[in-house]
Amino acid sequence: MSGSDSSGEMKRRDFLGAAAAAAALGGLETTTASGQETKAGADPKVNAAQLYKRHAPNRRQHDRPLPDLSQYSGMQAQKAEGALPSAYHEKEMRRIKELGLEPADSIQDKSDISCFQRGSSPHWSGINTFLKLPYVEDVHKVGEYDVAFVGVPFDVGCTFRTGTRFGPQGMRRISALYQKYSFEHGIDLGETLAMCDVGDIFCPANITKSHDQITKGIAHILSQGTLPMIMGGDHSIGYPIARAVAQCVEGKVGIIHLDRHVDTQEKDMDEIMHTCPWFHATNIPNCPPSNLVQLGIGGWQVPRAGVKVGRDRGTTILTVNDIEQIGIDKTIEIALEVAWKGASAVYLSFDIDSLDAGFVPGTGWPEPGGLLPREALKIINGIAKEGIAAMEVCEVSPPYDISDITSLMGVRLMMDVLGTMAKNGRIGGRLKV
Repeated sequence: MSGSDSSGEMKRRDFLGAAAAAAALGGLETTTASGQETKAGADPKVNAAQLYKRHAPNRRQHDRPLPDLSQYSGMQAQKAEGALPSAYHEKEMRRIKELGLEPADSIQDKSDISCFQRGSSPHWSGINTFLKLPYVEDVHKVGEYDVAFVGVPFDVGCTFRTGTRFGPQGMRRISALYQKYSFEHGIDLGETLAMCDVGDIFCPANITKSHDQITKGIAHILSQGTLPMIMGGDHSIGYPIARAVAQCVEGKVGIIHLDRHVDTQEKDMDEIMHTCPWFHATNIPNCPPSNLVQLGIGGWQVPRAGVKVGRDRGTTILTVNDIEQIGIDKTIEIALEVAWKGASAVYLSFDIDSLDAGFVPGTGWPEPGGLLPREALKIINGIAKEGIAAMEVCEVSPPYDISDITSLMGVRLMMDVLGTMAKNGRIGGRLKV
């Protein structure tokens, strides 16, 4: 039976079932060839056949030759998967068996099952690092990796709802849902990048000391030539991260900042809070305000003091309305031009509340009217094509989350940036197969 015939037969059975059910209720009326209305209860099969004939699509419309489907990204991605390597995966499967024992004799599929779980499957089980990557306890070995995921569980800088100290934990936990292969990007990061999780930076109960810890930790990762992917934490961590990047880069540093809030106040509650990172970051000599571009700013939570600082210093702001009006491609172009103008490196700072509050309930300062997830993903993918020196996702607050959707979005953002960078040759080279 052909595919179309099979589909037609399924539809016919659906109509038969519907007619029989209606007949049992005594309610379905149909029309005979002579135009008389009858109850379906007399002969549901005959009546259903008449219904199907009346409502069936014109099959001649679907007999036309199909267009060339190979131009579509779905078909291209499907084909590209066949050319991806699998050497690292095979090596990992051997390692799992060696460390976790061979499975019981009754297990038939022994391809990725060991007695003690040592891999990423099942997704609900095991000890969670980010993506269940190797945990590098000795941070002196971080230079063996292209990418290091690092948590900054700090929310002393919060001015309203706390809980972002649990952000790294939440993102690590839900990252177990993900694989290292992306259908849309057409890349398997497990076969492309050497990645690890270095754990969390120890943040004491003091803002200044915690910021010093963060700067030292991120600078150490950068000094080894490794890309830090940072999980916050409140947004006050933006300042010490920018300071770390500035210490490790010869030349200027640009900042691309996605947020609903400007975060450019000098102080809040007499401290450097999560409303203040870019005031202090743009005081760093090689991190000038002219290279700070802020995307998505708006709503009713933007303090005038911060707006004045941006105006006086000459920062660049595009609102969600601007992005809608000029389009995402032009937004990416402007962001890259501003951040990279005369700069040697760019730091990408993503506040999860830049997204519409309906998509990210798990955050401290939710604001309706932000970016849609698809818009944000397209923007950061466009930015990542040129490469970045560091990325941070902050203000994820699991205590306020629903079904981990905010944490999951944070994970997706980091994965997409890595996928785009690897696809465009901006990172890689340390994976040993």
